[in-house]
Amino acid sequence: MKHSADVIVIGGGPAGIAAVCRLLAGGRRVIWVDQAARPGGQIWRAGLPADWQRRLDAASGAALSHLPGHAVIAVENDLTLLLQDHLQPRQPALRIQAPRLLLALGARERFLPFPGWTLPGVHGAGGLQALVKNGWPVAGKRVVLAGSGPLLLAAADTTRAGGAEVLLIVEQAPRTALSRFALGLPAAKLAQAAALRWRLRGTAYRSDCRVTQAFGDGRLEALQLDDGRRIDCDMLGTGFGLLPNTGLAAALGCRIDGTTGAIVVDAQQRSSLPAVWAAGECCGIGGVDKALAEGEIAAVQILGEETPAPLRRRHERALAFAARLSAGFALRPELLRPPEADTIVCRCEDVTVGALRAQPSWRDAKLQTRCGMGACQGRICKPIVRDLFGWQDESPPREPLQPAPLRAFLPHD
Repeated sequence: MKHSADVIVIGGGPAGIAAVCRLLAGGRRVIWVDQAARPGGQIWRAGLPADWQRRLDAASGAALSHLPGHAVIAVENDLTLLLQDHLQPRQPALRIQAPRLLLALGARERFLPFPGWTLPGVHGAGGLQALVKNGWPVAGKRVVLAGSGPLLLAAADTTRAGGAEVLLIVEQAPRTALSRFALGLPAAKLAQAAALRWRLRGTAYRSDCRVTQAFGDGRLEALQLDDGRRIDCDMLGTGFGLLPNTGLAAALGCRIDGTTGAIVVDAQQRSSLPAVWAAGECCGIGGVDKALAEGEIAAVQILGEETPAPLRRRHERALAFAARLSAGFALRPELLRPPEADTIVCRCEDVTVGALRAQPSWRDAKLQTRCGMGACQGRICKPIVRDLFGWQDESPPREPLQPAPLRAFLPHD
């Protein structure tokens, strides 16, 4: 059975929520697909802000078909998508179709490997934050956050609120770059940053610093910093910013920017495919304000309306913030150099830096070492080898786009 609507929106974060609210207010029938069990994305995982919850409640009705816990696993003709229900995996696959599609795919964490980064107890900074928000116990644990970007502070705040002892925040960006970033913040964001830093008072913060090695017998026990300092700890949350999620867009045939890895869109958030729009972090990393503005702009354009001037100005301010964010937390060149030869890059297949150095390209690395051929299908290691070795891969992802049982592809009514 195929379900249809006027518009399909993929993604339940701020961009998707803003788009869905505007489309429903404009009288469109919407199928809303989200992998998570409830709306909010990573940033609002603990619950929507009250004003957005009210807007979503007011907009919801018979015109909305909300499919939480569903992932797109294949793309068929005429914008027909095949979905798998991850909350009820025994349910048959679902086909949905609409003449217009809005992608609000969000972002994923950016990792750079170092010796010991695969030890149990080492997490992505955002992954650790998500675990704590979902109730994972961290009380009494000694935690370090390391890498780059504002996510480190947000993850530290969440982890500390969960009862952990946050020993240190390690930021690779130099103090001068961080100062320029802070001085350029609008008053509202500067107040938010000050409040966050106040909540983290007493937690040491080291700029121009990075973790070079993790130690442990079976799990994380200690870290080494590039200044030679060793820190005993139980958990590490690490990440070097975010990367746009573009797998579905690439499968559809949308153009992807080879430098930023983002979906290429015009001023109306339309992709290179006339019937496909995109909004939020999948179009470039910039934070919640950018995502909200772009979700609404895309919806307005799908409705055939002019973008209101105040919305355009909001978007311009958000893009300016995104540019400052990128400049303030630009990665130091030494972080993009391959680490020691025995450092694992592909965690699924245990492929090391040394094994990859012997390969001339990403294709050869996959054929000779199985790098990127494991369960995550290169979602983690493919960006890493691009950073460390400069390998590019323009080929679209193979289906299924997400893990799915074989029964999902069998004929059914």
